[in-house]
Amino acid sequence: MTDISVDKARSKKGFSGKQVFLIVLLTLLVAVVLTYFVLQRYVFAKEFEPVHLSQNETIILNEKLQALGFQPDTTVASNEPTKKKGLWGTGTQDKGNENQAQNRDELGLTPEPYKEDASKREINFSEKELNAMLANNTDMAKRVAIDLADDLASAKMIIPMDPDFPIIGGKTLRVNTGLGLSFANDRPVVILKGVSIMGVPIPNVWLGNLKNVDLVQEFGLESGFWKTFAAGVEYINVQDGKLQIKLKE
Repeated sequence: MTDISVDKARSKKGFSGKQVFLIVLLTLLVAVVLTYFVLQRYVFAKEFEPVHLSQNETIILNEKLQALGFQPDTTVASNEPTKKKGLWGTGTQDKGNENQAQNRDELGLTPEPYKEDASKREINFSEKELNAMLANNTDMAKRVAIDLADDLASAKMIIPMDPDFPIIGGKTLRVNTGLGLSFANDRPVVILKGVSIMGVPIPNVWLGNLKNVDLVQEFGLESGFWKTFAAGVEYINVQDGKLQIKLKE
Protein backbone atom coordinates (compact mmCIF):
# COMPACT_ATOMS: atom_id res chain seq x y z
CA MET A 1 0.00 0.00 0.00
CA THR A 2 2.80 2.39 0.86
CA ASP A 3 4.53 1.92 -2.52
CA ILE A 4 1.29 2.44 -4.42
CA SER A 5 0.52 5.65 -2.56
CA VAL A 6 4.05 6.95 -3.22
CA ASP A 7 3.70 6.24 -6.97
CA LYS A 8 0.33 8.02 -7.06
CA ALA A 9 1.79 11.01 -5.28
CA ARG A 10 4.63 11.19 -7.81
CA SER A 11 2.22 10.92 -10.74
CA LYS A 12 0.10 13.74 -9.36
CA LYS A 13 3.17 15.86 -8.86
CA GLY A 14 3.79 16.13 -12.68
CA PHE A 15 6.86 17.81 -14.15
CA SER A 16 9.49 19.23 -11.92
CA GLY A 17 10.45 22.89 -12.03
CA LYS A 18 13.64 22.05 -13.93
CA GLN A 19 11.70 20.08 -16.54
CA VAL A 20 9.21 22.91 -17.05
CA PHE A 21 12.06 25.38 -17.45
CA LEU A 22 13.75 23.19 -20.08
CA ILE A 23 10.48 22.77 -22.00
CA VAL A 24 9.83 26.53 -22.01
CA LEU A 25 13.43 27.22 -23.04
CA LEU A 26 13.23 24.70 -25.87
CA THR A 27 9.93 26.19 -27.06
CA LEU A 28 11.42 29.69 -27.09
CA LEU A 29 14.45 28.50 -29.06
CA VAL A 30 12.25 26.82 -31.66
CA ALA A 31 10.09 29.95 -31.91
CA VAL A 32 13.15 32.17 -32.36
CA VAL A 33 14.61 29.92 -35.07
CA LEU A 34 11.31 29.73 -36.95
CA THR A 35 10.80 33.49 -36.69
CA TYR A 36 14.31 34.13 -37.97
CA PHE A 37 13.77 31.74 -40.88
CA VAL A 38 10.44 33.37 -41.84
CA LEU A 39 11.86 36.89 -41.60
CA GLN A 40 14.96 36.07 -43.63
CA ARG A 41 13.10 34.13 -46.30
CA TYR A 42 9.89 36.11 -46.71
CA VAL A 43 10.08 39.53 -45.01
CA PHE A 44 13.75 40.43 -45.56
CA ALA A 45 13.92 38.45 -48.79
CA LYS A 46 17.12 38.70 -50.78
CA GLU A 47 17.02 39.71 -54.41
CA PHE A 48 17.22 37.01 -57.06
CA GLU A 49 20.39 36.45 -59.06
CA PRO A 50 19.82 37.64 -62.66
CA VAL A 51 20.06 34.99 -65.37
CA HIS A 52 22.83 35.45 -67.92
CA LEU A 53 23.07 33.67 -71.26
CA SER A 54 26.18 32.43 -72.96
CA GLN A 55 27.21 33.99 -76.27
CA ASN A 56 25.66 31.14 -78.26
CA GLU A 57 22.44 31.26 -76.21
CA THR A 58 22.26 35.02 -76.74
CA ILE A 59 22.54 34.59 -80.51
CA ILE A 60 19.73 32.02 -80.50
CA LEU A 61 17.48 34.27 -78.39
CA ASN A 62 18.15 37.27 -80.63
CA GLU A 63 17.20 35.21 -83.68
CA LYS A 64 13.91 34.27 -82.01
CA LEU A 65 13.17 37.89 -81.12
CA GLN A 66 14.03 39.07 -84.62
CA ALA A 67 11.67 36.45 -86.05
CA LEU A 68 8.91 37.96 -83.90
CA GLY A 69 9.72 41.47 -85.09
CA PHE A 70 11.79 42.66 -82.13
CA GLN A 71 15.11 44.33 -82.78
CA PRO A 72 17.80 43.48 -80.17
CA ASP A 73 19.67 46.41 -78.67
CA THR A 74 22.93 47.31 -80.38
CA THR A 75 25.97 48.96 -78.86
CA VAL A 76 26.15 52.69 -79.59
CA ALA A 77 29.59 53.91 -80.55
CA SER A 78 31.03 56.76 -78.52
CA ASN A 79 31.85 58.77 -81.66
CA GLU A 80 28.34 58.50 -83.11
CA PRO A 81 27.15 61.91 -84.34
CA THR A 82 24.62 63.83 -82.34
CA LYS A 83 21.05 62.83 -83.10
CA LYS A 84 18.05 65.06 -83.19
CA LYS A 85 14.50 63.86 -82.93
CA GLY A 86 12.08 64.71 -85.70
CA LEU A 87 8.50 64.00 -86.59
CA TRP A 88 9.37 60.66 -88.19
CA GLY A 89 11.95 59.46 -85.66
CA THR A 90 15.64 60.23 -85.24
CA GLY A 91 18.14 61.57 -87.70
CA THR A 92 21.66 62.96 -87.66
CA GLN A 93 22.59 66.57 -87.95
CA ASP A 94 25.78 66.03 -89.97
CA LYS A 95 24.97 63.02 -92.08
CA GLY A 96 23.03 62.85 -95.33
CA ASN A 97 20.71 60.42 -97.00
CA GLU A 98 23.44 57.83 -97.43
CA ASN A 99 23.92 57.32 -93.68
CA GLN A 100 20.17 57.39 -93.10
CA ALA A 101 19.73 54.58 -95.62
CA GLN A 102 22.53 52.65 -93.93
CA ASN A 103 20.82 53.04 -90.57
CA ARG A 104 17.57 51.75 -92.05
CA ASP A 105 19.36 48.70 -93.39
CA GLU A 106 20.94 48.00 -90.01
CA LEU A 107 17.51 48.13 -88.39
CA GLY A 108 15.98 45.83 -90.99
CA LEU A 109 13.93 48.65 -92.54
CA THR A 110 14.62 47.81 -96.16
CA PRO A 111 11.43 48.48 -98.19
CA GLU A 112 9.73 45.23 -99.24
CA PRO A 113 6.20 43.93 -100.01
CA TYR A 114 4.15 42.70 -97.08
CA LYS A 115 4.09 38.93 -96.57
CA GLU A 116 3.28 36.48 -93.78
CA ASP A 117 5.52 33.66 -92.62
CA ALA A 118 3.55 30.86 -90.95
CA SER A 119 6.62 29.77 -88.97
CA LYS A 120 6.67 33.12 -87.17
CA ARG A 121 3.33 32.28 -85.54
CA GLU A 122 5.12 29.71 -83.40
CA ILE A 123 6.66 31.16 -80.25
CA ASN A 124 9.20 29.01 -78.42
CA PHE A 125 11.12 30.15 -75.36
CA SER A 126 13.03 28.28 -72.69
CA GLU A 127 12.76 29.11 -69.02
CA LYS A 128 16.30 30.48 -69.08
CA GLU A 129 15.51 32.72 -72.05
CA LEU A 130 12.43 34.18 -70.33
CA ASN A 131 14.41 34.97 -67.18
CA ALA A 132 17.24 36.41 -69.27
CA MET A 133 14.79 38.78 -70.98
CA LEU A 134 13.63 39.89 -67.53
CA ALA A 135 17.27 40.50 -66.66
CA ASN A 136 17.38 43.26 -69.30
CA ASN A 137 15.01 45.22 -67.07
CA THR A 138 17.04 46.41 -64.10
CA ASP A 139 13.93 46.77 -61.92
CA MET A 140 12.59 43.27 -62.61
CA ALA A 141 15.82 41.30 -62.99
CA LYS A 142 16.35 40.79 -59.26
CA ARG A 143 12.69 40.77 -58.25
CA VAL A 144 11.00 38.27 -60.58
CA ALA A 145 11.91 34.66 -61.38
CA ILE A 146 9.90 32.40 -63.70
CA ASP A 147 9.71 28.62 -63.48
CA LEU A 148 8.24 26.34 -66.15
CA ALA A 149 7.00 22.84 -65.35
CA ASP A 150 4.55 20.50 -67.06
CA ASP A 151 1.34 22.50 -67.64
CA LEU A 152 2.43 25.01 -65.00
CA ALA A 153 4.08 28.44 -65.08
CA SER A 154 5.16 29.77 -61.69
CA ALA A 155 6.60 33.09 -60.64
CA LYS A 156 8.45 34.27 -57.56
CA MET A 157 8.30 37.98 -56.90
CA ILE A 158 10.00 40.21 -54.36
CA ILE A 159 7.84 43.25 -53.69
CA PRO A 160 9.32 46.25 -51.87
CA MET A 161 6.94 47.70 -49.29
CA ASP A 162 6.20 51.38 -48.87
CA PRO A 163 8.33 52.91 -46.09
CA ASP A 164 5.15 54.18 -44.38
CA PHE A 165 3.61 50.70 -44.24
CA PRO A 166 3.15 49.50 -40.63
CA ILE A 167 5.72 47.08 -39.14
CA ILE A 168 7.30 45.95 -42.43
CA GLY A 169 7.60 49.36 -44.09
CA GLY A 170 10.69 49.64 -46.25
CA LYS A 171 11.21 45.87 -46.29
CA THR A 172 10.47 43.33 -48.99
CA LEU A 173 7.87 40.57 -49.25
CA ARG A 174 8.19 37.32 -51.16
CA VAL A 175 5.14 36.42 -53.24
CA ASN A 176 4.68 33.14 -55.11
CA THR A 177 2.02 32.40 -57.69
CA GLY A 178 1.22 29.59 -60.10
CA LEU A 179 -0.73 29.50 -63.35
CA GLY A 180 -1.82 26.30 -65.05
CA LEU A 181 -1.36 26.51 -68.83
CA SER A 182 -2.47 23.80 -71.24
CA PHE A 183 -4.62 23.17 -74.32
CA ALA A 184 -7.78 21.06 -74.35
CA ASN A 185 -11.01 20.86 -76.36
CA ASP A 186 -9.56 23.15 -79.06
CA ARG A 187 -8.96 26.04 -76.67
CA PRO A 188 -6.33 27.17 -74.17
CA VAL A 189 -6.81 26.36 -70.50
CA VAL A 190 -5.62 28.96 -67.99
CA ILE A 191 -6.07 28.08 -64.32
CA LEU A 192 -4.97 30.14 -61.33
CA LYS A 193 -3.33 27.63 -58.99
CA GLY A 194 -2.95 30.05 -56.12
CA VAL A 195 -1.03 32.93 -54.56
CA SER A 196 1.16 32.79 -51.46
CA ILE A 197 2.53 35.68 -49.45
CA MET A 198 5.39 34.99 -47.05
CA GLY A 199 4.76 31.30 -47.67
CA VAL A 200 1.14 31.53 -46.53
CA PRO A 201 -1.46 30.58 -49.18
CA ILE A 202 -4.07 33.29 -49.75
CA PRO A 203 -7.65 32.06 -49.10
CA ASN A 204 -9.68 31.40 -52.21
CA VAL A 205 -12.31 33.92 -51.10
CA TRP A 206 -9.69 36.68 -51.06
CA LEU A 207 -8.83 35.75 -54.65
CA GLY A 208 -12.43 36.22 -55.74
CA ASN A 209 -13.03 32.44 -55.69
CA LEU A 210 -10.87 32.16 -58.82
CA LYS A 211 -8.48 29.52 -57.46
CA ASN A 212 -8.45 26.35 -59.61
CA VAL A 213 -10.91 27.99 -62.01
CA ASP A 214 -10.40 27.88 -65.78
CA LEU A 215 -10.35 31.60 -66.55
CA VAL A 216 -10.95 31.06 -70.27
CA GLN A 217 -14.02 28.92 -69.63
CA GLU A 218 -15.28 31.25 -66.91
CA PHE A 219 -14.86 34.53 -68.78
CA GLY A 220 -14.29 33.49 -72.39
CA LEU A 221 -17.98 33.51 -73.28
CA GLU A 222 -18.18 37.26 -72.78
CA SER A 223 -16.53 39.82 -75.02
CA GLY A 224 -13.22 40.88 -73.55
CA PHE A 225 -9.62 39.84 -73.04
CA TRP A 226 -10.10 36.12 -72.37
CA LYS A 227 -12.39 35.56 -75.35
CA THR A 228 -10.01 37.42 -77.66
CA PHE A 229 -7.00 35.60 -76.21
CA ALA A 230 -8.55 32.16 -76.67
CA ALA A 231 -9.69 32.96 -80.21
CA GLY A 232 -6.15 33.84 -81.28
CA VAL A 233 -4.33 30.81 -79.82
CA GLU A 234 -4.13 27.65 -81.88
CA TYR A 235 -1.95 25.72 -79.45
CA ILE A 236 -0.16 26.22 -76.14
CA ASN A 237 2.14 23.83 -74.37
CA VAL A 238 4.22 24.21 -71.23
CA GLN A 239 6.80 21.57 -70.40
CA ASP A 240 9.64 21.38 -67.94
CA GLY A 241 11.73 24.44 -68.84
CA LYS A 242 9.95 25.15 -72.16
CA LEU A 243 7.08 27.31 -73.41
CA GLN A 244 5.47 26.85 -76.83
CA ILE A 245 2.62 28.96 -78.24
CA LYS A 246 1.21 28.83 -81.76
CA LEU A 247 -1.01 31.66 -82.95
CA LYS A 248 -3.87 31.38 -85.42
CA GLU A 249 -3.98 33.10 -88.77
